[in-house]
Amino acid sequence: MKADKISLKESKEKPVVDHLNELLANYHIYYQKVRGCHWNVKGKSFFTLHVKFEELYTEALTNIDELAERVLTLGKPPYSTFDDYIKKSKIKEIDTIGLKDTTMVKAIIDDIATLIKLEREILEITAEAGDDGTNDMINRFMQFKEKNTWMLRSFVDED
Repeated sequence: MKADKISLKESKEKPVVDHLNELLANYHIYYQKVRGCHWNVKGKSFFTLHVKFEELYTEALTNIDELAERVLTLGKPPYSTFDDYIKKSKIKEIDTIGLKDTTMVKAIIDDIATLIKLEREILEITAEAGDDGTNDMINRFMQFKEKNTWMLRSFVDED
């Protein structure tokens, strides 16, 4: 399928797809980091953070699938190798074993900020391309992360 099959201009969708693939790569690294935090969190905040990290990685996994399917809807292949994810991602891997709970939360806050920044860039590109479908999807992703940024910042007393 090509973008023109859903009434979008192919030439305007190329930058959208490129940015969606970059976001997809970042989401994969973020997802694995949050999973690591979920598995390795210890201490007094265990019960609170274990549940919150699970909520975050579950949402990320859903977003990963939606991003890949949107890229396919626009007629292009999504990134699908860890090699691509690692090379293209601005978010970097960390070893979560032994990390302090607040250090984990601060790392997730930073990653969410990176994802939001990438999503805001996509919103500008999709507006120019007239791609309301991608725009709506990205807006939904961003709203979830904005709310959770506030919650996580409050948790580490950085609100």
